[in-house]
Amino acid sequence: MVIDETGQNLGVMNTSAAVAQAQEQGFDLVEVQPNLNPPVCKIIDYSQFQYEQNKHRQKQKARQKKVALKGVRLSFRISDHDKETRLSQARKFLEQGHKVKLEIVLRGRERGYGDQAKAQMEQFARTLGNDIFVEQPFSKQGGRISLVIARKT
Repeated sequence: MVIDETGQNLGVMNTSAAVAQAQEQGFDLVEVQPNLNPPVCKIIDYSQFQYEQNKHRQKQKARQKKVALKGVRLSFRISDHDKETRLSQARKFLEQGHKVKLEIVLRGRERGYGDQAKAQMEQFARTLGNDIFVEQPFSKQGGRISLVIARKT
């Protein structure tokens, strides 16, 4: 099936006849939908067609939601005011649709109190609200304990 540059359907046509007609008009014959039976071809300028295809792909790529992983670092001996600041920061990230990685860095003797650090992080996550879920459970790497949380959709 052949469609001309104005969008008018020219019907089912022999390939050589369609190519000849496209060359007469100074355009190219482009196969738009090869999976259909018969395949759909358009008589258009190929460079313009490529340009429009690239623009369409860029628009689709821009529409895709990009979710970044944001980090909030806590300490084992964090003060109440600092904790409030980190809470508001984490809430802001979650409201923007980002995932949040909570991290506590344990130094020296603090490393022996990993259970208390985990409890502190769980309490921090509960304070953020009920619409939060744990996406990645606790992981310990050296002196760091981390937890990834996200907002329920």
